Amino acid sequence: MQTQRQANLLRMLEEFGTLSIASLAERLMVSAETVRRDVRALSEIGEVHRVHGGASLPATLGESPFRKRMRENAAAKQSIARALAAMIRNGDTFMLDTGTTTSYLARALIGHSRLSVITNSTDAARILVGGAGNRVFLAGGQLRPDSGAILGEEALEYIERHSAQYAVISAGAVRDGEVMDFDTGEAILARKMLSRSDRGILVTDATKFGKRGLAAVCHCSALDEIVTDAPVSPSEARVIEEAGVALTVAGEVARS
Repeated sequence: MQTQRQANLLRMLEEFGTLSIASLAERLMVSAETVRRDVRALSEIGEVHRVHGGASLPATLGESPFRKRMRENAAAKQSIARALAAMIRNGDTFMLDTGTTTSYLARALIGHSRLSVITNSTDAARILVGGAGNRVFLAGGQLRPDSGAILGEEALEYIERHSAQYAVISAGAVRDGEVMDFDTGEAILARKMLSRSDRGILVTDATKFGKRGLAAVCHCSALDEIVTDAPVSPSEARVIEEAGVALTVAGEVARS
């Protein structure tokens, strides 16, 4: 079973790619020998690829589309994740869908405790299960090899059997108040999570606004809050305001 330190080591490799033993030791504030032991243990179970003087994730040798998307607008997604993590309290119960921004949120929540999280993301589940007193409930169903998302009828039935204080969903596009995705299965599951939660929160970077997706998730009026990283266009902001939805810009929160 992974230790918290090993989970942090994996998180750093996911964010920065290949890192030297010395760099990992400095970031983790442990000795180089401790890092070597962790890298050796993780490599034996296939979690880490050992390189001369350092380590990387196996995925970085031939990145999956999801890992590549994790690197796109990474700073913006991390900013959104930190802003929302600051609003989440220890002991909260929430649903979390599969997406690159929600994966960054899971990483930003490493310091939280006693969270109850219902998710279809194997990536988020792996990160959050190591938190002190956390309970993670992972939906069953068909596992997507790319994103690690669990989708299908079984996943929907699992979500239907649970309820939460709020749902945090991601999106592939937002236009004229319509929240959309490019995967029908993911759109349906996000909609189900919203229906089983008291509040709905959308996390998406500002580049998604003004774009059109393939599958409708909901109108923004079905949400309570949208967290993004930069101001959106006046027309999009007006639709969001008229729908009575709070719009939080992560950069502005950081400066306030």
